[in-house]
Amino acid sequence: MIDRVSSALALRYLTSRKSHSAVGAISAVSVCAMAVATAAIICVLSVFNGFRREIGARLDTLAPDVMVAPSKGKVFSGADSLAARVERIPGVALATPTLSDNALILADTREMPVTLTGVYPDQYARVTSASRLMADGRWLRAGADSAVVAIGVASGVRALEGSDVLLFAPRRIGRVNLANPISSFISDSLGVCGVYRTDQREYDENGVIVNMDVARRLLQYDTEASAIEVRAAEGIAPERLAEKIAATLGGDFTVKDRLHQQEMNFRMIAIEKWVSYLLLIFILIIASFNLISTLSMLVLEKEQTLGTLAAMGMSRRRIGEVFAWESIYVTLLGGVAGLLLGVALVLCQQRFGWITLNRGTPDAMPYPVELQPLDLLYTLLPVLLIGIVTALVTARYARSKVES
Repeated sequence: MIDRVSSALALRYLTSRKSHSAVGAISAVSVCAMAVATAAIICVLSVFNGFRREIGARLDTLAPDVMVAPSKGKVFSGADSLAARVERIPGVALATPTLSDNALILADTREMPVTLTGVYPDQYARVTSASRLMADGRWLRAGADSAVVAIGVASGVRALEGSDVLLFAPRRIGRVNLANPISSFISDSLGVCGVYRTDQREYDENGVIVNMDVARRLLQYDTEASAIEVRAAEGIAPERLAEKIAATLGGDFTVKDRLHQQEMNFRMIAIEKWVSYLLLIFILIIASFNLISTLSMLVLEKEQTLGTLAAMGMSRRRIGEVFAWESIYVTLLGGVAGLLLGVALVLCQQRFGWITLNRGTPDAMPYPVELQPLDLLYTLLPVLLIGIVTALVTARYARSKVES
């Protein structure tokens, strides 16, 4: 039960004029240190939330709503029939097989390793946003011996729209002739019909998209594919659809929705977020040491009145409670002030975008931030814990002064 006398005395001591001006100045500095550390936690957590939101917003590129891949091995056979089976599952709007593997591209005497992906162009354009991502040229036509390359490939080997390229893939079937190493590869000459750009490194760095029959010819497959890419029907949640497809296909296949396809990116952001949170908590703890020393100075300043309180019949425990309450007031003052400051800074960045990424370039954008209510709780908890610890330490120190 709250002792109103102790809490009222603590508030009176906190707001009263100090006999030494240095004590008041040091108290203000301690409160500011606590406020700045608390505001920094809010801002940093909000920045990581903003980057997570940006990655989630950019998933609507070459990532399908749901991807079905084999649990073992790189490919599975009967891909077209499996895609038709998946398409009959309620909630699936369209399912199309894709075949991906490593290859080598040669253009204008330049070469680079690429990720070759075979698709059915019309279906693939409906499952993903591929046809709307063209930076140059046009999207792939069904049945054409042509290729669409990523912006990284276009700049790396000068494979621009209208140019011809050579694609090489190692033979999977047959014996290797060491006397003629070139025979160990299957090659095909294709024309570049377009260049795409997604603004995501994993897609823009080394991707080459060709027709499915071209990919199967180069990679020596017949009915195989490496994945089935699925578009969910209108109003169907991809994560629920992924669970339904996984239950239908069984354990031979791994089924992932969009978020799980980018699991590594989200995991890295989460790890960086909570490591930064722990580092800032450590800074907050260091600021609390300064707070404890400040409160000890407040006890020393009121040392003459401790005997008066004891003479009036106040027990040592209640005198300790007075300074415990004073410690809680100071901690909460710094914590709440920092919380309000952090929230204000985040909301201003969301509204006005004062801080930008890539300033002065065409890709300039406001620094992404997002305020989440749960982060406020994560920030308040250590502040409250520090308040309790400092209150216990200060109360014990005040009781010791009464005893002396």
